[in-house]
Amino acid sequence: MAVVPSRATRGSFWRETYIVFRRQLRMALRNPAWVIIGLVQPILYLVLFGPLLEPLAGQLGAQNAYTLFVPGLLVQLGLFGALFAGFGLIAEWRAGVIEAERVTPASRTALLLGRILRDVLQLFVQGIVLIGLAFLFGLTGSVIGMVFGLILTVLLGAACAAASNALALTTKSEDVMAPVLNSIALPVLLLSGILLPMTIGPQWLQVVSDFMPTKYIVNAIRELFTGDFFTITTMWGVIWTIVLFAAGLYVGTRTFRKENA
Repeated sequence: MAVVPSRATRGSFWRETYIVFRRQLRMALRNPAWVIIGLVQPILYLVLFGPLLEPLAGQLGAQNAYTLFVPGLLVQLGLFGALFAGFGLIAEWRAGVIEAERVTPASRTALLLGRILRDVLQLFVQGIVLIGLAFLFGLTGSVIGMVFGLILTVLLGAACAAASNALALTTKSEDVMAPVLNSIALPVLLLSGILLPMTIGPQWLQVVSDFMPTKYIVNAIRELFTGDFFTITTMWGVIWTIVLFAAGLYVGTRTFRKENA
């Protein structure tokens, strides 16, 4: 017979999640370097690469170059900002923080979720700043669509943060984790159409990119930015975002529980 969690148990879980989130947020605010570094790269792309696309907007099938470009930068921010979240967990493990948390009665899922919420909040703020700056460069489109696009980005970032924490607990070494992440990041960057749509590439490259889930998410956010909410492209992007979000949380939670068993 299944045991249904009591209201007190659920309340305790969310309290524990908040405590972990608050501690992680304080650490991030005391040392905001990673937040700034994570935002600098997309801004540089926006400032230095965006103007090069303006004369090519018509050839790329877009009326506004930034409506095409900014969604890719958002996904880039969500992917690469969250994928490297696990490095902080390795530092905590080395400092004995994880070992100290193991002896507490706190939920192992709450220990992970509190950290992910910190990464999600950081990504949300970075996304707002990026979109705000893009308006200064000439971004136009559906504001509601941009909000939904940012939500998809945040969910993708949560999945990546959970997977990154799982990898961190598995490797427990920055020297191992860094090359693994870099080997994943480069194909994703090139095959997802983050900087340029894959439709301008050769046929064989388009076929290869069809196996990249993040490509559908990038295309969906581009559709949302233009105000196209109910299209096949948007539907597939939402589906893949939910799938990756669920998979990331499952892997992260399972690894965290196993590590702390």
